[in-house]
Formats: sequence, C-alpha cells, structure tokens
Amino acid sequence: MQFLNLLTDYAFKKIFGSAESGDILLSFLNAVLGFAAPYRLKQVIIQDPYLAPSIKGMKESYVDVRAVDEQGKHYIIEMQILPVQSFEQRVLYNACKKYAGQIASGDDYHLLNDVIALTITDFTMFEHPEIVSKFKLRDDSGRDYSDDLELIFVELPKFNKQEGELANMLDKWCYFLRYAKRLQNIPGNLAQEKEIAHAFSIANRAQLSAEELEQQERREMYIQDQRGMLQKAKLDARIEARLERNREIARNMQARGMDAPTIATILELELAQVLKLLA
Repeated sequence: MQFLNLLTDYAFKKIFGSAESGDILLSFLNAVLGFAAPYRLKQVIIQDPYLAPSIKGMKESYVDVRAVDEQGKHYIIEMQILPVQSFEQRVLYNACKKYAGQIASGDDYHLLNDVIALTITDFTMFEHPEIVSKFKLRDDSGRDYSDDLELIFVELPKFNKQEGELANMLDKWCYFLRYAKRLQNIPGNLAQEKEIAHAFSIANRAQLSAEELEQQERREMYIQDQRGMLQKAKLDARIEARLERNREIARNMQARGMDAPTIATILELELAQVLKLLA
C-alpha cells in the first residue's frame, strides 16, 4: 500500500474535513486537547465539508477545517506547511473573527461560545521541546481571564518517536500525520485504533481516482516549489549579509591605509572582488 502525503491541503481536507471524517476529527481533537472519559467530546459536526478547489490560482500554503461540538464550542483546525510573514497574527485574527462573528450587532454577549484554534505546523515555531503548545488569555500571575478563546499549536518536526514508542493517541495521530506517506502498510498498534484505521483507508492512494491523484500530485509540486523559493530567499539573504560584511571590513581596511591587493590577501578574495567592494 501507498498513502498520501498528509501535509498537503488536498489530503488534509479529505481526511479531516470531508463528510465522512466526523469520527476521525473527533478522535484527533480528543487526543490533542487531552480529553479523557468522562470529559471526552462525544460529537463533532464538520461545517461545510468540501474538498479543496483546484490548485490553479492557489496562493496560500494552508487549509482549515471548521467544526462545532455538542456544546456549541467552535473549532478551527488549520494545517500550515510553510512559515509565512505575520503567520501568528493571522491565526489570532481568524480565531477572533470566528468568535466575534457568532453574534450580530445588538445580540447579547452571553450567546458567544468558546472558540479553539488548533494549528498543525510542518515547521518549528517555539524554542521549548513540547510538541503541543496551548495559549489562553491570562494575567501576569498566570490566572485565566477567560476560556472563551484558546490557541493550540502542534509542531510536527518536534515529533520523532518510532513506532514502538507510541504511548497514547496523541503520539499515534502525530505519527500518522508525519510518517504515513513513507509507510507500506498500517502499523499494528495504529490499525487497532478504528479512527486511525479509517484515516489510513481514506489516505490509501489505491482508493483514489486518477483525477484525485493528479490533484494531490499538483499540490505536492506546488508545495515543493514554494519550499524551493523560500530556501533560495534565505540563501540570497545570507549571501547579501556576507557581502555587506565584507564590504564594511574592506572599507575599514582601506581607511587604515591598506591597498586593494593586501585587502584581497587578508580576506582571501579575488582582487576584482575587492575592487568591487571598494567601488
């Protein structure tokens, strides 16, 4: 068997946000939120389930799934593949927009329900080693102001457990998300979890049509192109920073009376490069 790369908008939406994904999303939310009986979520309704549109014109590297539980609490589940400018602000903005959008002007504030924004990233955001980070509104002493708004982040690059080390459902879901595309079969300790087994069945490439596989491949190519552009931008920035540093050093040496050949020898550069730095 071969499974989809789950860190694409198409695969993520198909597995966690389609009409048949209710049990999968419910299990995943309970695992990430750390809910145990009798406090586990019992029902979750995916709002406006649909598959992501064609890649043509797509400008974002994220996709979200929206759901509501039996108590009316709202969930925004987002998968972010690449670090982008103002990403943290966008997560907060989307959560606040969802919270405020529950009522119209003049409605009573008690009608507002809690909103949890759960973001899965394929890059590291925070310096601490914990995979899951949870944020609420608190005062300086750590006392909660309100539970109405919560931001949760799952950083997949921090997850490095092997199959035999999976201790709980959170471990199993993280393993599924990060490594499914590399697997040839469903690991035994994941196959026994019916929701994860269901997720694997949806992710099985053999179950997809030629059109669906083409859409998935186009998304993988798009993401790879975006990663290439990001890496090139970082490389260009490093080159420019090194060039500027050499320019400053060369001009300081010149100000102290050194000629261009001497500067070239000290900096281990070609004479033409030094002349360009000093121009």
